Amino acid sequence: MRHFRFIYLGIFFFVVLALIYIYVSIERVSDKIDNNLEQLYIKEAIEHAQSIETQIKQIIQKNLYNEIKNDPQKENFIQRILSSHITSSYKYIYILYKDHKGVYRYLVDGSIEDRGDFGQRLNVEKKYWDKVYKTHLGIVIHHKDLDGLWITYLHPIIFDNQVKAVLAIDFSTSLPNIIKETIHPISSLFVAIFIAIFILLLILLYQTVLTFKSKKESVTDQLTNVYNRTYLRDFLKKINPSNYSILMVDIDYFKTINDHYGHKAGDEVLKKIVELIRSEIRDKDKIIRYGGEEFLIFIRRSKKEPSNTLAETIAKRINKKVASTIIKVENIEIKVTISIGVTSYPEHFKTISEAIKYADSMLYIAKKTGRNKVITKQPDTLVQIQEKLNIEEIKDAIDNKRIFCEFQPIISLKTNKTIKYEALVRIKDKNGNIIYPNSFLDVIFNTSLYTEMTKNVMEIVFETIKKKKLHISINFNFSDILNSSTYKTIINELKLHHDFSNFLTIELLEYELLKEISIINERLKYIQSFGVKIALDDFGSGYANYAIFKSIPIDYIKIDGSLIKEIDQDKISQKIVKSIQILANELDIQTIAEFVHSEEVYKTIQHFHIDNAQGFFIAKPTQLT
Repeated sequence: MRHFRFIYLGIFFFVVLALIYIYVSIERVSDKIDNNLEQLYIKEAIEHAQSIETQIKQIIQKNLYNEIKNDPQKENFIQRILSSHITSSYKYIYILYKDHKGVYRYLVDGSIEDRGDFGQRLNVEKKYWDKVYKTHLGIVIHHKDLDGLWITYLHPIIFDNQVKAVLAIDFSTSLPNIIKETIHPISSLFVAIFIAIFILLLILLYQTVLTFKSKKESVTDQLTNVYNRTYLRDFLKKINPSNYSILMVDIDYFKTINDHYGHKAGDEVLKKIVELIRSEIRDKDKIIRYGGEEFLIFIRRSKKEPSNTLAETIAKRINKKVASTIIKVENIEIKVTISIGVTSYPEHFKTISEAIKYADSMLYIAKKTGRNKVITKQPDTLVQIQEKLNIEEIKDAIDNKRIFCEFQPIISLKTNKTIKYEALVRIKDKNGNIIYPNSFLDVIFNTSLYTEMTKNVMEIVFETIKKKKLHISINFNFSDILNSSTYKTIINELKLHHDFSNFLTIELLEYELLKEISIINERLKYIQSFGVKIALDDFGSGYANYAIFKSIPIDYIKIDGSLIKEIDQDKISQKIVKSIQILANELDIQTIAEFVHSEEVYKTIQHFHIDNAQGFFIAKPTQLT
């Protein structure tokens, strides 16, 4: 029955959407007809005006005003020209000139009705007429307050590059009103249907409220009234890691509390701890019961807050609040402490699950080193943590040429010689400090500054190639290849440096499922036609999968650092890397191991016959001099 209800609900919404679509389509058709009629009449008026102007210039030699004033025959002839264009829609066609006082007066009037005499004053909307005199361009005036379609087209009559007079063509039709009156009964029918649907929607809304209440109960821990792991699964699918820091909280010696005071007391302690945590976090932060006495807290970050200390500050505040509070359960006073592990920068991990594991490992350290403490520690291998730059700071750096690259060697494990370098973009701030990409690239992504920086980096890379005759890799996302502006910049630079493009490798990275694969394939093949090599970066993480090799031309696979950094100890990583190397051999693709940070890792990847390697153990990124 439940499935049938969803089917009926789906059919209902389909019908509603279909009716809305039809109603909107009818309105659009009506508007489109109005617009097309208007454009048709305007086009025809312009053609009339151009034809009239041509005929006038065949009669008038130079001075429009004087020749008409002094030669009644020419005035009559021009009047007949104007009158010949009069129709049921084009009822008024006349020419006005502006006297020395700026007053508009009749020069010639071809109208059948209410014809004006030569020199007779006519009150007009001067801002439009003056604009024609000033710009030498025709202009359309819409009379919105009138029924039907009523428009005046003003056309400049120019002699010796000066506007001598303005030709006005008034045209009107009641056809749009006729069309609307025809469509009105249909629209009224749909309004009635919508009213009926609105009533049904109210009923549906009531059912939705009941469903929402049930859904809320399903994602809420019944004891503590915070979110549960069911909610966490959905939340992790939607979360942007850069928006949150993570706290993993554990109640110290909770089992002892249960054993000594009973489970009822333990439940009361859990509820009180949640109250204390809530008193120290914001409404925008999320608290989730992760296990029996464990809680996950997602601290929302913003540009206004110092994200490098925010999570640790809140964690210490929570820790202090709990430690200073005596929890009373009936007549028992219980002293409780908590341990907290912190992940301040989840975006530095390949997945959000890894970031949670990191917080858990920090919690483990807190518990092993005495409990009742907060532990947060960035891994040594992460890039220096910095505040995000703003758009103005990045633009200033680009404008003042403070963009530069550091280059990290990639060596062959067979010869132990450098085969190429990876270019890593940097910014120097006004004080000479080096700013790393995590502080500016995502700020300008999908902006014109991103395209401009792409151009600057490629220029730096090609200049280095020219001077040093080195092979260099440069990083892009697959989305950069799809972005027409960025792709055009890449192609322009390749064409400009065609003689050196065979020294370039483009490393492609993407954490989302690839879309428009045919376009990517076509564009990459065109890039390869310049002699450029293509590398698949961070393979083995995110959405990377083996099917990609069927669609994308790949020359190198860069094996992700999460698989390499513990390969000397982790059997699973060893098996995965081994399978990647076997696949690469079969496809005749070179492999590069990233994150080679120790001699043990270096020897292990040699044992697995990885082709090339890169990492701090080999060399850190530096500027090439």
